[in-house]
Amino acid sequence: MNKIRRTYQWLNKPVIQKSLIMDFIVLIPRFITGALLAINFGASKFGMPWSPAENNLGLFEVAYWFPNDVANFGRIFAMFPIFFAWMGAFSEAVGGIFFALGFNTRVFALLITGTMLVAIFGQKWGQGLWGMLPALGFLWVSLYNLALGSGRFGLDYLIDLKMNKYESK
Repeated sequence: MNKIRRTYQWLNKPVIQKSLIMDFIVLIPRFITGALLAINFGASKFGMPWSPAENNLGLFEVAYWFPNDVANFGRIFAMFPIFFAWMGAFSEAVGGIFFALGFNTRVFALLITGTMLVAIFGQKWGQGLWGMLPALGFLWVSLYNLALGSGRFGLDYLIDLKMNKYESK
């Protein structure tokens, strides 16, 4: 059990800023990015309770058109389009929720980073800077949260406090 705790703490221990205001400033882009990914971008491709009804998606179901888009990226994406479509949609919809809440922030920041890199280079590259801008914004926010974690305003911080409390007993 100790090994699991150490691994969890190593992966999820957030970097705490010197002031509460700075931690709040770190929270704002993380929360907005996660909410936008979960509510808007992910829910249109991945069946969530708030997915648009006209998409006819069951819970955790990928939109019928999305694997075809992923297959057009070529190479390994063409070999396993359903897997990569599911992972991309999952990282946006479910990962967006956990990212906004600051739960397993670094894990989901890594998934979102990968998804946004694929979106930029596989889909948006030929559309110019304006076409890439949303994916670039999500990429930058996920990259700094990959380094910092959730900060003081996230579930990772609360879990870390609880784990340290039990460890000191």
